[in-house]
Amino acid sequence: MRRFPDPDPGNPDHRSPISYLLWLAAYQRNAIFLGALYGIVHMLAQALVPAAVGTAIDAGIIARDQRALLWWGGAVVALGTIQAAAGILRDRAALTTRLGVAYRTAQLIARQAARLGATLPKRVAKGEIVNAGVADIGRLGEALAETARGSGSIVAIAVVAAILLHTSWQLGLVVLLGVPLMVGTVSLLIRPLHRRQQRLREQQAELTGRAVDIVSGLRVLRGIGGEDVFADRYRADSQRVRAAGVAVARVEALLEGAKVLLPGLLTTVVVWLGAHYVASGRMGPGQLVAFYGYAVFLVDPLRRLTTAAGRLTQGHVAARRITAFLALRPEFAPGAAAPAPYEGPCEGPVPLADPDSGLIVAPGRFTAVACASPTDTATLAARLGRYTDSTVTLGDTPLGDLPPDEIRRRILVADNDDRLFAGPLREELRGRGSDAELERAVDAACARDIAEALPDGLDDLVAESGRNFSGGQQQRLRLVRALMADPEVLILVEPTSAVDAHTEARIARGVSDLRAGRTTLVFTTSPVVLDRADHVVYVQSAKAVAQGSHGDLLTDVRYRSVVAREESA
Repeated sequence: MRRFPDPDPGNPDHRSPISYLLWLAAYQRNAIFLGALYGIVHMLAQALVPAAVGTAIDAGIIARDQRALLWWGGAVVALGTIQAAAGILRDRAALTTRLGVAYRTAQLIARQAARLGATLPKRVAKGEIVNAGVADIGRLGEALAETARGSGSIVAIAVVAAILLHTSWQLGLVVLLGVPLMVGTVSLLIRPLHRRQQRLREQQAELTGRAVDIVSGLRVLRGIGGEDVFADRYRADSQRVRAAGVAVARVEALLEGAKVLLPGLLTTVVVWLGAHYVASGRMGPGQLVAFYGYAVFLVDPLRRLTTAAGRLTQGHVAARRITAFLALRPEFAPGAAAPAPYEGPCEGPVPLADPDSGLIVAPGRFTAVACASPTDTATLAARLGRYTDSTVTLGDTPLGDLPPDEIRRRILVADNDDRLFAGPLREELRGRGSDAELERAVDAACARDIAEALPDGLDDLVAESGRNFSGGQQQRLRLVRALMADPEVLILVEPTSAVDAHTEARIARGVSDLRAGRTTLVFTTSPVVLDRADHVVYVQSAKAVAQGSHGDLLTDVRYRSVVAREESA
């Protein structure tokens, strides 16, 4: 099966919402074509029913022709059967379109999120991603699925207008003038609806992001007594979203009223004129019944057209948000070179060096870096892990020349923003290692007490984001997982910030022993960990300004000012 090409957000022609909707329509072209075909058959069968009923009255009942009555009565039954069958097939095709569009867009969003990597949380709020992956993809699917009903409505209106013109050009003219007038009136409501939906969409994304932040930081909020403050903020934001939703609903209510009022007025005019023609003998009773049926019938396709216009408006808003997300680019272009011949520690460890900062991580040693500010820590960790563009080298090879998969295999950066995933704790921590290796990692991370406190030990279940563990327990479990990955270079960012000094000492000793002969870099200002390191580097303003052992560096007033607070404690 030939794979349909993805849209290229880098191409200006592919960035607009309209172009993306057209691309989705081309992707689901078979289902959309069948849906439109079945929709046309469905509406045509329904449109011809009034004509068959009117003819049955004139040719059968009034003319007292039983054969004609049976014939046209059978035609009504046949049209009803065709209408029902085509309606089922139309809805089936519309559902295929809706789900296909939604799933395809979800795939593109997930692929883009993976491609952005570390750039994602810097450029996009959590709530924006949630809304795009839940609400927007549904609106896109509904917009294109509505083409099945909208196309049938257009054809049905055209056929009914032709029949009315053939029977009575005056009534046909009323329909031909009335339909565009109604569509134009409804379109006046579409533009303000579009603007208000866009505003509501943005505020919903902001509110969702705030809710995600509150839920993820609920334990911290309770610890500092900030629940009421954030609850008040969330309440105020939700009221703003509610007001925006009311503004959208107000326009939608006017739109729904127009859907009923305007077709009703048209029906009234058509029936009044038809009754006048019957009274003057210009048409028969059956034709009047048929005209009344057409006038009533037109309410449905006109309502479907206005509904389709509203759905397309919502789809356009959703497509604008999604194309903006798909157009994002990573902060740097990943290397495309082939993997270096070096395959791992079996050929000997190699140094990891950052020329910009002057930091050199010696191979096979336990190195600690004390930074003057958390910003320096985040900057260096991102450089060394190739999460931002840099001149860092692994051995003689620049990281920029290595494919991302090769970098992730050799270098692992573990920090306190990492998440624990739901599922069995053993499977979450072990990865591809053995149970024996897991036991050693648990002891090294001083996490034995965590496993023993669980009802099923390491086979117990982890709740979403590890919320059934405290902050210190989560930190130690994340350390176990990082140790089990056993990379060539392990970079730990403040791995003991949430534990007491006694536990810190045990973790520092355990990690040092377990990683003996492997390259380990720890960013920390804890004197307990710093004292355990083979080599210590002091960084200020993202530059390595001093290095040596912890004891030697204590003579440097700058270094001592960073770690003295913890030593005095």
